[in-house]
Amino acid sequence: MSELPEFKVDRVFDAPRELVWKAWTDPEILHRWYGPNIETVIHKFELKPGGVWLNEMKMDAGSDFSKVTFQEVTPPEKLVWHHSPSDSDWNIISSPMMKDWPRVLLTTVTFEELEGKTSVSLSQIPMDATEAEINCFAAVMDNMKHGWGSGYSIIDEILVELQK
Repeated sequence: MSELPEFKVDRVFDAPRELVWKAWTDPEILHRWYGPNIETVIHKFELKPGGVWLNEMKMDAGSDFSKVTFQEVTPPEKLVWHHSPSDSDWNIISSPMMKDWPRVLLTTVTFEELEGKTSVSLSQIPMDATEAEINCFAAVMDNMKHGWGSGYSIIDEILVELQK
């Protein structure tokens, strides 16, 4: 495959950039919307280049663990991280939930001020992926919009709270 598939979702939030940035970078807020309708536990959150975010999503069938390693943190403009499935000891593994899911996604999130509102652009691209992983990622990209969209709806509610 010559060009990697890229998942993209853009959204404008009705809040200043600093508040939207806070919703993405304050673990006390982040756990409320990341993984909507699932209990999300943030075990560690080091918001700096090389820092890690250790995340657990608790579901009826058990927990789904992921490890994020921040590559770039430019407040309040940009976050770049490597996102990987992990085991409960935070070792990067193949996804136990989806055969052929990429072991690493390059995730880039940008925040742009728009006269009191904030445009957020998220991009995810598989890194160092096999052909099977690339195909798996490409096949589920449309479904990923639903998960992010549900989380973004929760962010809308949180931003209203934060602006009171």
